[in-house]
Amino acid sequence: MIYLHLFLEFFKIGLFSFGGGYATIPFLYHISQVYNWYSLEELTQMVAVASITPGPVGINVATYAGLKSAGIFGSALATIAEMLPSMFLVIIVSKLLKKFSDNFYVKSLIQTLKPISCGLLTSVSIGLLKPEIHDLKALILIGALLIFSWKSKRDPLFYILIAAVVGVVLVFLNK
Repeated sequence: MIYLHLFLEFFKIGLFSFGGGYATIPFLYHISQVYNWYSLEELTQMVAVASITPGPVGINVATYAGLKSAGIFGSALATIAEMLPSMFLVIIVSKLLKKFSDNFYVKSLIQTLKPISCGLLTSVSIGLLKPEIHDLKALILIGALLIFSWKSKRDPLFYILIAAVVGVVLVFLNK
């Protein structure tokens, strides 16, 4: 039964998460609350690991979440389930987009999806930060990296690596 739920949940993630891998986070958060396959802390770790490993973040998280919840088979199943809707949608949309690329409504829809994805990501990010709100060092690090990212337009991987290094150093200093 877990395999069916795993397939359906990650198929749904693949179908409804627009805006890249980080847009899957609200769905992954929901899964953690409903099925208890992984904790909120593990979700945060999954996103961190998926962000610094090669490949799409959403697929990396699906692979890790599937492994965590149902082993190797669950890992493969979650990954395939998340990729299937995209594969079908890309084929269909590419055919339709060729026909309607200059259509006002098509352009408007694409522009509308961008802020919606940002809003979902912001909402879940705030939810993930709640356990860390009491940690002043984490808040300072987040604030500093946010300000630095506005001033210096670099690849997001650069900021993720800085946060990872500072996090590891802080953990070792606290021990």
